[in-house]
Amino acid sequence: MKTDQTKPADAIGLGALLRPVRPRLGTAIGLQAVGAVVAVVPFAAVAELAEVLLTDGPVDENRAWTVAAIAAGALMVWLALTTLAGALAHGADLDFQLSVRRRLVDRLGRVPLGWFTDRGAGGVGKAVQHDVDTMHHLVAHALLNLTTSVVTPLATLVYLFWVDWRMALILLIPIAVGLALFLRMMLTMESQTAAFDEAQQRIVSRVVEFVEGIAVVKMFGQARRAHRQYGQAADDFAEFFLAWISKSYRASAASELAMSPVTVLLTVLTGGTALVSAGHLPAVDLLPFAILGLGLAGPMQALHYYSHDVEKAGAAAKRVGALLAAPELAVPAAPRQPRLDGGARVELSGVEFGYDTDRPVLSDIDLVLEPGTVTALVGTSGSGKTTLAKLLPRFFDPTAGTVTIGGVDLRDIAPDRLYRLVSFVLQDVQLLDASVRDNIRLARPEADEETVRRAARAAAVDERVEALPRGYDSVVGRDVRFSGGEAQRLSIARAILADTPIVVLDEATAHADPESEALIQDALSELAAGRTVLVVAHRLASVVGVDRIVVLEQGRMVEQGTHEELLAAGGRYARMWRLQERSGLGDAGDHGVYAGAGAAKGEAR
Repeated sequence: MKTDQTKPADAIGLGALLRPVRPRLGTAIGLQAVGAVVAVVPFAAVAELAEVLLTDGPVDENRAWTVAAIAAGALMVWLALTTLAGALAHGADLDFQLSVRRRLVDRLGRVPLGWFTDRGAGGVGKAVQHDVDTMHHLVAHALLNLTTSVVTPLATLVYLFWVDWRMALILLIPIAVGLALFLRMMLTMESQTAAFDEAQQRIVSRVVEFVEGIAVVKMFGQARRAHRQYGQAADDFAEFFLAWISKSYRASAASELAMSPVTVLLTVLTGGTALVSAGHLPAVDLLPFAILGLGLAGPMQALHYYSHDVEKAGAAAKRVGALLAAPELAVPAAPRQPRLDGGARVELSGVEFGYDTDRPVLSDIDLVLEPGTVTALVGTSGSGKTTLAKLLPRFFDPTAGTVTIGGVDLRDIAPDRLYRLVSFVLQDVQLLDASVRDNIRLARPEADEETVRRAARAAAVDERVEALPRGYDSVVGRDVRFSGGEAQRLSIARAILADTPIVVLDEATAHADPESEALIQDALSELAAGRTVLVVAHRLASVVGVDRIVVLEQGRMVEQGTHEELLAAGGRYARMWRLQERSGLGDAGDHGVYAGAGAAKGEAR
C-alpha cells in the first residue's frame, strides 16, 4: 500500500528569500551607513567655518579653506558612496526578483495539478507579480533609506553632544515628545486594527449581498429593504472610520508638530539664548544646533514609513514563501514504462483519498477500466465523482491504495510520459491568451496545420474557427470569445490532437445548449473511439449507452453495471433515473451523449 508521495517544503521567510543576494545587500547597506555619516560632515563644516570666519581676530584663511575643502570632499564621497550603494542594491534586487520568480515557476511546475483547484489564479498571480514587486521596493530602496534614517540622526547627535551636551539635551526635548506621541498613536491604532477589519468586513459582506442578490430582492419587492440594510452598514462604517481616523490624525498632527523644524528651532533658540546669556555657551556654538538640529527630526519621522515598507515586504515574503513551500508531486527516480500491448488498462485497487486526514472523500474504491471501454461515474453532488476522475491524470495521489496504468503505479511513471497517456476534458475549460491554433495544439506544439484542422473538424469546431476574420490565428480573449459549448469543443479538439489512449471527461456538456450538445456528442464519439474513457456525468440520460456505470455515494461505490442492469436492480441508480425523468432531464438519444465501445466506433451512431 502506497501513501501520498507529495513532498512539502519548509516554510520560507524573507531572510531565506534574500539569502542569495545578502552579501551584496549587506555591502550596499554598509556603504549607505558610511555615506550617512559622511553626509553630516558638510553641515558640521558650515558651523566650523562660521567659527573661523566670525572670530574677533584675523581670519585664518588656511583653516577656512581646509574646512571648505573637507566639506566639498565629503559631498563627493557621500555622492560616490550612495550612488555605489544604490547600484549594488538595484543589481541585487534584479537578481533577487529573477531568482524568486524562477523559483516560483519551477516550484509551481512541480506541484500536483489538484493543488491549483483550491487556489484562484489571482492569488498565485498576485504572489508572482505584486508580492515580488513589494519586496523589490524593500531590497532596492527601503533598506537603504532605513539605514540613512537611523545612522544620520545618530551621527548628528554624536557630533552635537561633542559640541555641547547641554544644548544637545535641550534639542532632544521636542524630538522625545514627538516620538512619545507617535508611539502612543501607533499603539492605539494597532489596538483598533481588529475593529477596523471587522467594520470593513461587515460593509463588504453587505455590498456583496446587495449586488449578488439584487435580482432576487427586486423580484420579491425587497429592493428598498436591501438598500436600507446596505445604507445602514455604509453609515456605520463611515461613522467608525471617521472617529478612528480623526483620533489618529490628531495624534499624528501633534507628533509632527512637536518634531517640526519650527518647534525644534524655537526650542534651540530659547535654550541657546538662556545658555549664552548665562555665559555657559559661546554664541557661535549655537550655530551647529540651528543647522543640524532642524534636519534631525526628518529622518526619525521617516522611520515609520520605511519600517512599514519592511512590514509589507515581510507579509509579501510569507505569501511567496507559502507558494515555494507547496508540496511537490513526487517524481520517480527510476521511471517504469506501462505495458500497453493490449491497450491502456486502468486499475484502481483499495483507493482512498482525503483532502485532510479527518474527512476521507473516497474509500474502498476497486475499479477496472478495460481498454476501449467507456465507464461513467454518477452520483449526487459531493459523492466524489470528480475527485475520483482526477486521480487518473494525477491531480492528486491517493492516500491509500494504488492507481495503475498497464500494471504500473502512476507514481512510478514519469510525469511527461503520464500526460502522453492521459488527457482530460473538464467542465470548466481553460483557454490560453494565445491563438486558436496554439490552444488546440497545446499537447503537441509541433503539430502542422493540417493536423490541427483535422482535430478541429473531428471536434465539430472547424467551421466556427474558419468563420473568424483571422481564422486559426485569432487570439482567444482578444479577437474572439467562445461560448461554453464552443470552448468545450476546442478542448475536445485539443484532446483529440493529444491522441492519448486514456481520456477523462468531467461533465463535458455542462455548459452546452441543445445545438452545441449535439455537436459535442459527435466530437466525444470521435474522441472515445478505441480509447479507455472515464466519464463524470450529472445527467444520467447522457450515459445510457456506456459500457459500465458506477454509482458513487459518499465516496463509496454502491452500484455498477449497464444502464439496463441497474434499472432492473431497482437500487440507487433506478431512483435517480426516475427523479431525472420527472424533472425533464431524460432523452439524450438512443445511446446518450457518451456511447459505449460499440457506438463509439460508429456501430450505433
